[in-house]
Amino acid sequence: MNWLRRTRQLFWGAVFSAVWRRAHEGAGGNPFAFNLLLRRGLVYDGQGGPPFLADVGIVRDRVVAIGDLSQLRGRQEIDASGLAVAPGFINMLSWATESLILDPSSESDLRQGVTLEVFGEGVSMGPLNPTMRAELQRRQGERRFEVEWTTLGEYLEFLEKRGVSTNVASFVGATSLRIHELGHAARAPTPRELARMCELVRQAMREGALGVGSALIYAPAVFAGPPELEALACAAAEHGGGYISHLRSESTRLLEAVDELIGIARRTRQHAEIYHLKAAGAQAWPLMEQAIARIEAARAEGLDVSANMYPYLAGASGLDAAMPPWVQEGGHLAWLARLRDPAVRREVLAQIAQPSPEWESLYAAAGSAENVRLLGFHEPALQAYTGLTLGEVARRRGQTPEETMVDLVLEDNSRVNVAYFMMDEAVVRRQLALPWVSLCSDEESLAPRGAFLHQAPHPRAYGAFARFLGHYVRDQKLVGLAEAIRRLTSLPAHNLRLRERGAIRAGWFADLVLFDPARIADRATYADPHQFAVGVEHVIVNGQLVLRDGRLTGARPGRVVRGPGWRGHAAQPAADSLSLPRAAG
Repeated sequence: MNWLRRTRQLFWGAVFSAVWRRAHEGAGGNPFAFNLLLRRGLVYDGQGGPPFLADVGIVRDRVVAIGDLSQLRGRQEIDASGLAVAPGFINMLSWATESLILDPSSESDLRQGVTLEVFGEGVSMGPLNPTMRAELQRRQGERRFEVEWTTLGEYLEFLEKRGVSTNVASFVGATSLRIHELGHAARAPTPRELARMCELVRQAMREGALGVGSALIYAPAVFAGPPELEALACAAAEHGGGYISHLRSESTRLLEAVDELIGIARRTRQHAEIYHLKAAGAQAWPLMEQAIARIEAARAEGLDVSANMYPYLAGASGLDAAMPPWVQEGGHLAWLARLRDPAVRREVLAQIAQPSPEWESLYAAAGSAENVRLLGFHEPALQAYTGLTLGEVARRRGQTPEETMVDLVLEDNSRVNVAYFMMDEAVVRRQLALPWVSLCSDEESLAPRGAFLHQAPHPRAYGAFARFLGHYVRDQKLVGLAEAIRRLTSLPAHNLRLRERGAIRAGWFADLVLFDPARIADRATYADPHQFAVGVEHVIVNGQLVLRDGRLTGARPGRVVRGPGWRGHAAQPAADSLSLPRAAG
C-alpha cells in the first residue's frame, strides 16, 4: 500500500497547489504561495513507507502541499537537498516541566528533532491543593519560579502563554492525585477520597490531559493498589484517555507488573503503555522475553498495549529508590526526620543492604556501589562529588555505601539524583527492534549554560533520539530509517490519540525536523553530559522555524497539545482551519 499512500500524497499536493495558486492569483498577484517552502527533501511521512523526493509547502501552522512545487514560491525557503524531512519527534516521557519555565528553548531536545514534550510520569504539575503548591514553591532550590497555576490545564496554558519552542502535553499524575486527597499516607483511599480523585481525573481530561500516568516504585505511589489505579484509569477512559505506568517492578517481579498493566488495559479497553521498558538487574534480564510475549499476546487479543524506552544501559532516579518505602511515608520532611533517628537509621541501612522482595530497590538492581553514579546536588559543598560513583564517594568519606547514601540525602536535603547501571545491551537491542516501542528521554530538556551546569544529567537528556537514529539505526542497522521515524512520530501520536500530528500530510500541523541521516549522532557521555547532539539542521513547530541551519531562531510557537477528552474538541472543525480539502488515506 506504500505506492497508494505516495500517490495520494502527490495527488493532494497537486490539489493544494492548484488551490493556493488560484487563491493568490486572485489576491493581487501575490507571488508567494507559501509562508515556508522546503525544496527537494527526502520525505519520510512518518507512516513507515519508503521516502520520496518532494517539496513541502507550509501556510501558517499547516502543511498544505506535498509534491513538485517548483513553479511556486515561499516567503521563506529551505534547500532540503540531502536531508531527511520527517514529522517532529514525540518525547513520550519528558521531565521538562520546570526546565521549560527557566529556559523555554528546550534546546537539548530541539537539537534532536523533538517537537512535542509529554509530561506526567506519576507526578504532574496539577492539580495542586494549597499544601502541594506551597511545597512546590519551597523545594525549588536555586531554580526559582512563581507557581501561578492550580490545575494541570492552567499549567500547560501558562507555558503556552509564556512562550516555549516545543509543543507540550501531559498525563495527569496518579501520585499527584493521591497526594491531593491523602497526602503521603500509606493506606488505601476511602470511597469518598477515591471518588474525589476520579473527579479530578475527569476535570483534567476536560482540560486536555492525555490520560493517567503512574510511577509505582516511589512513595507514596507504591501504596496504591490495583483497585485504586483501575478506578483512575476508568475515569480517564470515560473521555478516551489512556493509562501509562512506570511499572510496580522492572526487576524480579517484572512479569507480575506487566500483567497488572495488561489487566488495566483489559478493564478500560483504552490504550495502556509501559514507561521506559526495561529489565533492571541481571536477575531480570532473562524475564524480558516472557514480558514481550505477554505484551504481544495482549495485542493479539485486541488490547492496545505498547511501551517506550531510552537507548541506554543506565537509568536515572534518586537515592529514594534505594530505600524502603516505609521510611518515606509522610513525605520528604518525615523521611529525613526518620533517617536522623539512630534506631531507624540502623534498620534502613540493613534494608538497603538486604532489601525485601516486597519493594523495588534500584541499588540492588545495579548490583554494586560502583554501578551507581552521582549526578547532582543542591548543596555547593557536595557538588565535588558530581560524576563520581557511590563507591568512590564512600571510600573518600570512610563509610559504607549504605551510610553514604543516607548521609548524602540528609546533607543535601534532597533525594540526590543518580544513575543506576542496570541493563544489558542484548536486551536493550531486543526492545529497540520491537515495532510497538517508541522513544523517550526521561529527562529535562537542558542547555550547557546557567543553573543547568550545576548538575550532571544522564546523557539521555542530550542524546536519546540522536543515539537511536545514529548508533542503533544507521550504524547497527537495527531497524530501517523509515520504520525508526514511524516509531518516533505516528506511533506515539496514534497511542496518545493526537489529532493531525505525527505524520506529514496535507492539512496537518507543520511540526517537522530536517536532519542529515549520515551525521545525526549523540555526543553526550556520563563524564561529559552537556553536549548537544549533531545532525539536525532545521526544526519547524506549528509552521515556524525554531532551529534554522543549526541555530536557534528565538521563535516560541509551541502550543498545548490536548487529549481526546478536551472540552474544546467538540467546537473544533474536523479538518484544518484553512478550509482546504483533507488529505485522503
